[in-house]
Amino acid sequence: MGAPSDFEFQVRGEDVVIRHHGKTATTLRGASAQEFLAQVEHGDPQLLMARVTGNYRRGNERAARQHPRNAR
Repeated sequence: MGAPSDFEFQVRGEDVVIRHHGKTATTLRGASAQEFLAQVEHGDPQLLMARVTGNYRRGNERAARQHPRNAR
């Protein structure tokens, strides 16, 4: 699995709009937006935006759910 890419963010007033491939993925407001901006300065922005939008979970969810250890 490759590194996340094609994310971008824009600050609009106190909101942060995160886009993926040019489409709005999510909008952060208030404390979430401030925390996001603080974390972007210290980490990988692409990975952080993928985690915030939930777009980092790809590929092995079905296999993990079917594993005997995870069976209920």
